[in-house]
Amino acid sequence: MNENLFQPKIAWRMTILLALFMLLNFVDKIVVGLVAVPMMEELKLTPTEFGVVGGSFFWLFAIAGVVGGFIADRVAAKWFIAGMALVWALVQFPIVYTSSVAAIIACRFLLGVAEGPAWPVAVHSLYKWFPDEKRSLPVSILGQAAGVGLILAGLIIPAVTKNWGWRMNFVGLGIVGIVWLVLWLPLGREGSLEEAHADETVGKASYKTLLSDPTLLACIFAHFASYWSLAITLTWMAVYLQKGLGYDALAAGRMFSLFIAINLIFGLGTAWLSQRLMQQKTPSRTARGVLTAIATLIAAACYASMLIPGLSPIARVIILGIGAGLSQAIYYTGPAIIGEITPKPQRASILAIDNSVASIAGIIAPILTGYLVQSVSGGVAAGYEVGFAVTGGFLAIAGLVGWALLKPANSALRVRGATMAYVR
Repeated sequence: MNENLFQPKIAWRMTILLALFMLLNFVDKIVVGLVAVPMMEELKLTPTEFGVVGGSFFWLFAIAGVVGGFIADRVAAKWFIAGMALVWALVQFPIVYTSSVAAIIACRFLLGVAEGPAWPVAVHSLYKWFPDEKRSLPVSILGQAAGVGLILAGLIIPAVTKNWGWRMNFVGLGIVGIVWLVLWLPLGREGSLEEAHADETVGKASYKTLLSDPTLLACIFAHFASYWSLAITLTWMAVYLQKGLGYDALAAGRMFSLFIAINLIFGLGTAWLSQRLMQQKTPSRTARGVLTAIATLIAAACYASMLIPGLSPIARVIILGIGAGLSQAIYYTGPAIIGEITPKPQRASILAIDNSVASIAGIIAPILTGYLVQSVSGGVAAGYEVGFAVTGGFLAIAGLVGWALLKPANSALRVRGATMAYVR
């Protein structure tokens, strides 16, 4: 792609703004997990019931993500993102005042609907500023900003809970969301790099062609497995640190931040390596497909190792951090693979379908893990560790499928041969 119109200063400014957007997005997701213990005690929730509260965020997350992706193909990303951010801020405040479990579930459900399109729309918006070979790193920054949000959440939310109660965290999130929106409205812009290089007509494939492509299907399944690990992190990791490994609330917050910091190092390192290989003209089969498969298989081994007896608590935190970081490889290579395969007019919708199918794991994983925590005998930590091993199983299958099927260049040729004229 000709980069004559690539504007790095504006592109990286947009990256920072959207990274803050995703940081806030993930703090919104994790807050319930980090206040789980006092919330469960005050509201007298069982682990399975708390799993329902945690999972309610994802009930329509997938459908909202798909609908939002199709809308993003047709409207300016700036205003769509602004609307999402406004809803995120507003739905935090009712949780401060209610003791109704149903009301809390309703707020989390609405937040999930508003956050469903966030990742694909943010990636779609960012892609309008960067050429293909420069996309992995800025997208990884979006993802790792989410990790930074989780680190900050692990340090700040337990302290806020200790000093002012768990509900005050939701006041803070609402205020921060409004502050971000005030920054976005004057500074956010719509990218035009792709439009400047587009022909009057561009290719558009049938959705049957796209959604039957082996690379895309492997990408979606890998994302599902990765999302399973993310859902476990968001809902149960903080509880595992306290009830499973015996840390007090503040120590658990610090251990959670350590876990996320390790996650960041391995996640960002994988994304950097992928982009480095692409810039060295390594085939995307290797730079994106094989690299993702290897990272996912190592992550599977890390999660499965939680069944090994005798590991110290700190060793478990470190190993899980490595596994969580490597399991997120598909978050950074996946959008690049989809961008490589999918015609631009359909990119946001395919990104949304990918994210939405993957997010179904967010409904299942918290509830299944809650059931395992209640049902598995062998010690207070046993149910959590079986849950981690289940995650490892999904990741192992995804890694093997990815090794066999992630072939972006082949799929791009196949889709290009099946395109039809699409007039903008």
